[in-house]
Formats: sequence, structure tokens, C-alpha cells
Amino acid sequence: MASCISLSSSIPLAASSFLPSFPKTHRVSRIKKPNRPNIPIVSCKSGKNDHEQNPATRRDLLIGLGGLYGATSLSDPFAYANPIAPPDITQCELVPLPSQSDPSNCCPPTSTKIKNFEFPSASSPMRIRPAAHLVDKAYVAKYAEAIALMKSLPDDDPRSFKNQANVHCAYCDGAYHQAGFPDLELQIHFSRHANASHFTDPKSPLYDPLRDANHQPPTLLDLNYAKGDANPDPAKAEELYASNLNVMYRQMVSGATKPTLFFGKPYRAGDDPSPGMGTIETTPHTQIHYWTGDPNQTNGENMGNFYSAGRDPIFYCHHSNVDRMWDLWKKIPGGKRKDIEDTDWLNSEFLFWDENKELVRVKVKDTLDTEKLRYGFQDVPIPWLTTRATPKLTRQEKSRRAAKKSVVLTPISAFPVVLDNVISVEVSRPKKSRSATEKEDEDEVLVIEGIEYEENQLIKFDVLVNDEPDSPGGPDKSEFAGSFVNVPHKHAKKSKDNYGIGDYRIVGRSGS
Repeated sequence: MASCISLSSSIPLAASSFLPSFPKTHRVSRIKKPNRPNIPIVSCKSGKNDHEQNPATRRDLLIGLGGLYGATSLSDPFAYANPIAPPDITQCELVPLPSQSDPSNCCPPTSTKIKNFEFPSASSPMRIRPAAHLVDKAYVAKYAEAIALMKSLPDDDPRSFKNQANVHCAYCDGAYHQAGFPDLELQIHFSRHANASHFTDPKSPLYDPLRDANHQPPTLLDLNYAKGDANPDPAKAEELYASNLNVMYRQMVSGATKPTLFFGKPYRAGDDPSPGMGTIETTPHTQIHYWTGDPNQTNGENMGNFYSAGRDPIFYCHHSNVDRMWDLWKKIPGGKRKDIEDTDWLNSEFLFWDENKELVRVKVKDTLDTEKLRYGFQDVPIPWLTTRATPKLTRQEKSRRAAKKSVVLTPISAFPVVLDNVISVEVSRPKKSRSATEKEDEDEVLVIEGIEYEENQLIKFDVLVNDEPDSPGGPDKSEFAGSFVNVPHKHAKKSKDNYGIGDYRIVGRSGS
């Protein structure tokens, strides 16, 4: 469930709304972020008493009201040339999950012998990954057998299912530090960087008991799910299906016209982790993680937390589909959809064990051409490509509301401010009208910068632009701008409070 914060513009942008999903009340404080002298920040903090009563409910949320700005490349003026180097895997640390007193050893086997990745032969067969809803029994059986074989391998075998799950845990929960920066963890999330019925047989190797019992087939996935939401009503399945299509259109089409919006902010050696995720990571990636995990577990295990997500066989299908989304995104007409050409990104390196039990150094640029990798995806209809949301209010209605100042702004004479109801504020819009060429070359982007939150909690807030704060619309309305979502996780390099800091960017066309 969620509360609202709304934003309105002094150049009539009307109202925007944030709908944070928090179990406790929170307060907002205004501060300045270092090195960003012209961007005011709103810090949203939980009360001291809340933290003392239950440390797991504490949040900080910094919402940068930088306004809307034209962004051609969204380049980082503070960047310096330094790609991420592979970690020293012999220096792997424990991860403070399920708790500080009961940490997990996510460290895969080590080796001093590392070879560079090599592409398969161009004469190798081209393998096509089928759509999950179209696979036959033979294909599912083959996948189940592969998982069973991996689960049967001993724990010291790097190819075992346990160690493959550990790879995700180690790279995502701070078990490794950045090469050359021992005080900085290595984090692969928060930057650029399925038909579930196949997984419900308790006798199958694909089964995982730690899943949400209320979200099993035939329950339809909700891509706008927030903690505490009721189970979808089967009688409203068509409505939910349409909403999911609207969400995908926003994340893949209208909100991701350029690489930096789709992939997120750059992450270089020496950077703090979690600089800011792109549209593909927030939704659908993150939503599906939390939707699948078991809410009765302390940390949402398995899929609902980074450290344990790889223990569920559905994790690998989910990420294969994220890979497919990446492939589809580059083929969508319009915009400037192509892989990032930043050499720091292209030359960033990671270590993985292969099928021959050899440790392999893989660069990002090695993963970009699926044809060279000798695999592709089955062509199927993409219903969300044309499901653009419709306005709830007409232009005339929005103009009248702005002229009458019908949106009551929240009086914020001092911070903190509690986020347990609708909060409305104004942001400045740099340019009221633009030519067709300007609209094509530049997107208007609302930047919520420096979002700070407790990482081991599900955090979700929705942003609505030019909407009615007392009755905010959903993903089917163009006033709904998008969502920020966090998969619970922790970091070994941080204090016990484990705060995350990142950015969130929302794209909107003029007049939308």
C-alpha cells in the first residue's frame, strides 16, 4: 500500500505525486547534496523512535527536486576513465544475511588461474531461447534435468547449483570489494549495469518452497505490485493484464528512448555503489523478484532478496527474460536505442566459472552481440509495443486546474515532513514549449536524485505528474510516470544501518 507526495510546477506542470510503500511513517528533511550545487534535495527520514523500536523499519529517502530538464545524452560531468576491474575472489567476505548474527558465506570456489572469454565458433549451431508459454514438455524436462544435475554436484564444484546461486549473492550483496578500492564494495545492480506453471510441481527440480503461496498460477502477475497489496481479483484479470501492458510500454518505450535512461547511470572504478538504475531494472525486473519471494520469510527469501534469489530455479528464467528485454529494446523503432559506447562500461570485467570448471574473465563488451554468442530469442507478438497510457485529464482540465491552483500544496516551512499521506510540492520546468525537433532530440526528465533508503526492505514509490493527488491514477493513465522499487539486500562494506543511495529518472513528453 502507498501514500502520496505530489509535485506541481511554477510553470504550470500541475501536480506530480510520489506514492511510497512504507510500513511506518517517515519524515522529510531538506539538505544540499555535495558537488551538485544547484539541485535541492529532499531527505525523507524515519523517526528516531521508530528506529529504536524496530531497526528493520527505518528508511531514508532523498528526493531531488531538480525539475524537468532536456537531456540529450545525460552524460556525467564528474566521470573519469576507469572501468570496473574483476574482484580478487580470494578476498570474498561474509554477507550479513539472513542477519548480522547469522551471515551467509556466498563465496564461490577460488582459483589463481584465469582465462579470457572466447566467443564460440561461428559455425556453432544457433540456439533459440523459446518463449516460456510456448515450450513443450520435452524442453521443460531438459531444463529440469540440467537443474537436477547441478544440484547433485558437490558444494566444492563451481558448477553446482549452490555455487551458481552464490555468484549472484557475492556480486549483489557486497561480498567482493572493488579492485584497488578496499573500502568500496562491488555492486552490479542499481546502475547500467515466464510461465510459472512449469515450476509448481513439488517433485520437480524446478520447484522452490520459498515462494509466495498467494502468487502461484493461475494468479496473474501484477507489475505494479507493492508490499501489502491484496491478491489480484480473478474477475479483474483483463484489467490487470491491460495495466501490465501499460507498465511495459512505459518502461521499454516511452520512458527508455535513450541508453542512459534504459541502462541507468555509469558505474566506474572508485564510485560508490548504486549510482542509479535504469528503467529495465526498476520494473519489471525488481517487481518480479519481490512478487515471487515468500513474504513469510524474514528477508523475503528466496527471490525476494538478492542474497538468496539465485537459489530459486525461476531466477535464471527471469534473468533470461531480462536479457530478452534488452534485445527487444534495441529493435524498437524511434529514439536512440543502442548499446552504450562508453569504454569504461565496455571494458568492465567480471569473473565466472564455465562448464569446464575454468575461471573466465568476461568483459561487458563480450556479452552484447547474441549472434556471436550463438543464441537468439523466439519471435513472438509483443502486445505492449502499442499500449500507450491515456490521459485521465484533458489539456483543458489541466490548464484550468493550474490556473485555479486547485492542487493544495503541502505547507513545508520546515523539515522533516511525514510521508503518511498526500504531499504536494512544486518543481520548475525549464521550458514551457518546444519545437517538434527539440522534442525528438531531447526528452524531458524529472530527476529524483540521491534516493536513500534502508536496503533490506522493499521500497516502492510511484510518481505521478499532473494528476489529482486525492485520487491518483494507475499505470493505465499517462499521469502515472513510473515507480522506484528496491529488492531487499545488504552490503558487507556498510554499517549495520545499510542505507542505499541512488537516482531515479522519469521521462515525459511535453504535453503528456
